[in-house]
Amino acid sequence: MKGEGRRGLCARRPVEARLFRVAPERGSDCAHAHRAGLRGAAEPSGRPGQGRAPGSRDTELAEFCRRQRHSLEVDKASVRHGGENVAAVLRAHGVRFIFTLVGGHISPLLVACEKLGIRVVDTRHEVTAVFAADAMARLSGTVGVAAVTAGPGLTNTVTAVKNAQMAQSPVLLLGGAASTLLQNRGALQAIDQLSLFRPLCKFCASVRRVRDIVPTLRAAMAAAQSGTPGPVFVELPIDVLYPYFMVQKEMVPAKPRKGLVGRVVSWYLENYLANLFAGAWEPQPEGPLPLDIPQASPQQVQRCVEILSRAKRPLMVLGSQALLTPKSADKLRAAVETLGVPCFLGGMARGLLGRNHSLHIRENRSAALKKADVIVLAGTVCDFRLSYGRVLSHSSKIIIVNRNREDMLLNSDVFWKPQEAVQGDVGSFVLKLVEGLQGQTWAPDWVEELREADRQKEQTFREKAAMPVAQHLNPVRVLQLVEETLPDNSILVVDGGDFVGTAAHLVQPRGPLCWLDPGAFGTLGVGAGFALGAKLCRPDAEVWCLFGDGAFGYSLIEFDTFVRHKIPVMALVGNDAGWTQISREQVPSLGSNVACSLAYTEYHKAAMGLGARGLLLSRENEDQVVKVLHDAQQQCRDGHPVVVNILIGRTDFRDGSIAV
Repeated sequence: MKGEGRRGLCARRPVEARLFRVAPERGSDCAHAHRAGLRGAAEPSGRPGQGRAPGSRDTELAEFCRRQRHSLEVDKASVRHGGENVAAVLRAHGVRFIFTLVGGHISPLLVACEKLGIRVVDTRHEVTAVFAADAMARLSGTVGVAAVTAGPGLTNTVTAVKNAQMAQSPVLLLGGAASTLLQNRGALQAIDQLSLFRPLCKFCASVRRVRDIVPTLRAAMAAAQSGTPGPVFVELPIDVLYPYFMVQKEMVPAKPRKGLVGRVVSWYLENYLANLFAGAWEPQPEGPLPLDIPQASPQQVQRCVEILSRAKRPLMVLGSQALLTPKSADKLRAAVETLGVPCFLGGMARGLLGRNHSLHIRENRSAALKKADVIVLAGTVCDFRLSYGRVLSHSSKIIIVNRNREDMLLNSDVFWKPQEAVQGDVGSFVLKLVEGLQGQTWAPDWVEELREADRQKEQTFREKAAMPVAQHLNPVRVLQLVEETLPDNSILVVDGGDFVGTAAHLVQPRGPLCWLDPGAFGTLGVGAGFALGAKLCRPDAEVWCLFGDGAFGYSLIEFDTFVRHKIPVMALVGNDAGWTQISREQVPSLGSNVACSLAYTEYHKAAMGLGARGLLLSRENEDQVVKVLHDAQQQCRDGHPVVVNILIGRTDFRDGSIAV
């Protein structure tokens, strides 16, 4: 098995004639167990010297050594491999899908997952695999899992991992790596991967022995979901994944060199190999470890109850953290309805109250925040989305709750100050808050005032939808028709700038966990991966992807993935032949449209070339928008992924919006 691109096991290399100590690495689980075991043998429980028969110390030490020898035995005849251990842990944690782009470094774990019934979904770019795992994590409440090969396979995932970090998605990235013996020796695709991912991940580890796979993965899965959720990275060198006989063939020369140096090298390699596989197949717990989720104290909840009970114009802003436990979405919705406080919904909280709920305020957020006397920021951060806190009135009492203390207090030393800052799970906090405010009501005129502002804005939208555009279709009108056509069992995936920014005002998700956007990082290219994860997680839902034409360039090739895996999703591409969100600012401020122009590309035909279905909407069939959308729906129901290429013109709908 010679090295060949990403798919080689490892190349044979001469090993320097140096004698390395073969023993458990300092800080490893095995080393800790070794020390703990010796202490246990030498010092049984109870007072020293009591209850111990003569010679028992020697007996216990001998028994310990016997157990150690047994646990470190190597089954050289076994065809088992470390990939089986990986798959076993994933199955024990309820993982049903693993997203990947294949490479020789990780083949054993993919094969093992397939054998255990974990569906392996391969994509055309590694970044898509991680985006899909991100969507799976957000919608399922479990850890989303992606596996990619070493070196460039891993570097291709960096943007998606950073996006998951900022979106606080529990994602496990499994990465292949060069053989442990050949690292730092110029092996194929061998780089310092841990240093690359430490700033991006809550937990980073490199497995150095087969027996360490299970405990390392269990710790990683727990870390991903505990505290503030986020991505974790586990590096799996090639020699901990393949069977003993294959690693031995690559590692140990068939004909050792003669002489003392040759014998020393052979001895070292045999011992290195023995330590690598010692105790590899001993039974170990594989299931989930307990999670550490911060909770608000009863005293904090009570103080917040007292503040909110005195409010005349309360307002709540719910962010993605409120939905970190998807199974509690219905309870959270009922609690918000019972509370009766008007609210703005952002990120994954969009759709929490369904469509057109009387408590859901959608427009004029800055003005509403200035008027409110008590504001509850539930999983919302005072970053650029809230003007760093400057939109909050100094006369308002601010209650903020967040799992992450740093996020919770962001910019509080400059532009705003909380009355009560609660570090804890947002969803649980809201449920407790409602319990403490049972029977509390607020004057209806406050909600009506906010809703009237919404109605005025909606009238402005209708007027803009009726305005003619210089060419093609009015995007505002198209999106209004999308809103009217969108079914109740839909999931919206949004990926783009200007077109998606317009859609955020006009198209409403139909229920909780029915809206997927990149989050605070504002990443382009999430669309195909998010759609892939969403459709697999909820196969009965219709997945509608709203793309800008610029963003769609990242996702187009993945329609090959949708076709191969028979995953029907529907893409609506707002094609205005440009990076319009940038152009909208760049031209008036700098006087040039350089690098902002694209072409009215026939994306529907490109999709057809990949085996998907393609439809076109333009001025020539502008009276058939709804019919074309229904045709696309039907083709999806028949099992085909569909791209609807919508040629749109320019409007002033988003004038004044910023791109930086």
